[in-house]
Amino acid sequence: MIPFNKPPYTGNEDQYVLTAMRSEKISGDGPFSKRCQAWFETRFGCRKALLTPSCTHALEMAAILIDVQPGDEIIMPSYTFVSTANAFVLRGAKIVFVDIRPDTMNIDERLIEAAITSKTKAIVPVHYAGVACEMDTIMNIADRHQLFVIEDAAQGMMSTYKNKALGCIGHLGAYSFHETKNYTSGGEGGLLIVNDEQFVKRAEVIREKGTNRSQFFRGMVDKYSWVDVGSSYLPGELQAAYLWGQLEYVESINVERLDIWRCYYSGLRLLESKGFIELPSTPDDININAHMFYIKVENISIRAGLIDFLKAENIMAVFHYIPLHSAEAGKRFGVFSQEDTYTTSESERLLRLPLYYGFTKEECAHVISSINSFFKVGF
Repeated sequence: MIPFNKPPYTGNEDQYVLTAMRSEKISGDGPFSKRCQAWFETRFGCRKALLTPSCTHALEMAAILIDVQPGDEIIMPSYTFVSTANAFVLRGAKIVFVDIRPDTMNIDERLIEAAITSKTKAIVPVHYAGVACEMDTIMNIADRHQLFVIEDAAQGMMSTYKNKALGCIGHLGAYSFHETKNYTSGGEGGLLIVNDEQFVKRAEVIREKGTNRSQFFRGMVDKYSWVDVGSSYLPGELQAAYLWGQLEYVESINVERLDIWRCYYSGLRLLESKGFIELPSTPDDININAHMFYIKVENISIRAGLIDFLKAENIMAVFHYIPLHSAEAGKRFGVFSQEDTYTTSESERLLRLPLYYGFTKEECAHVISSINSFFKVGF
C-alpha cells in the first residue's frame, strides 16, 4: 500500500527528544525552542518567531493581536481549513468569503476590494499547496484601506514570493508543523511569525497566558504578573526538539519533495495534453515547496472513480477541503461575497496524490502508471 502521507522523519529526532526529556526544562522555551525560533528569524528575516502548539493557536494569537472585536469582518477564501476561520469567529468576527482563482486555488486578489466594508478588519490570504497568493496586490489593498494582513502559510514553509518567504510579507503569518506538512514537530505544532514591530512585545505576553513572564526571565522586570489577555500558547520542549531534528535537514527534505513533484508533473503531462486532467499552475516570481501534488479531473464523478481505482491499486489518494461557506457553521458565521464562480466547482475536481519525504521514484512511477491506466492512455 502506498499511503497518502508519512510524517517526515530524519533519524535525529530521537536523540534530541531524549535530550529534552532528560533536561531540566521541558515545559517550553528551553534550549531547543530558542534554537528553532532563532533559526526562523535568521533564515526568513522576520521580526519575531514564536513556536506554538499548532498553526490553529498561531492564528488565534494573530486574531487577539489585531484586536478582533464582535462584528468585525475578516476576508478570506472559503477553500481552506476550518482553523483559518475559527480563529476569528472565536473573537466574534464575521467571515467574508471571497472566490478563488482556478489556476492556483488561492483567493482572487481582484475580488477583495469589492468585499471591503467599514467593518473590515483584516485580509487572510491562504497560500494553498505552498503556492503564493498575489501578495503585492493584497498588501497594496490593505495599505490603502488600513487593514491588517495575516498570512495563513500553514502549507508554505520554504516557499517564496518574489524572494520573500511566505508568512513574512503580511503583518503576521502562521506555519503548521502538523504531521501532514513538509516539516513536523512530532505530529502537531505551529509558528507565529511577527513582521510588524508593534506586535512583538504583546505576542510574547499573549503566548504566556497574558503574563510578562518572558520579560522576567530576561531580567527586564523584577517579577512577572498578569498584564493582558492570553492563553497557553506555549508548546512543550519535546515538540521543539523533534522539530530541530527536521530543521537540520530542511534543504534535503525540500529538494527531495521538489524532485517528486517534478516527477509527477513530467509523467502526467501527456494526460494533460489530451485533456484528461489539469496539472498545477505556478505563477512567475514564486518558488514552491512541493507541499502537495494535485491534479484536476473533469468532475466529481470522475474523481470518485479515480480514487476507487487507485485504492484497488493500493494507492491512497484523497480530495481536499469542502468549501467552508457551504458548511453549517460557515453559513452561520460567514457570508460569500459576490459569486461562487470557482470555489465549489474547482474543489470538486481536485485530487491530491501521495507525496512525502521518503517517497521513491518507483512509487511515483507506479502512481503515474495507474492514473494513465484509469484513463487508458499509454506511453
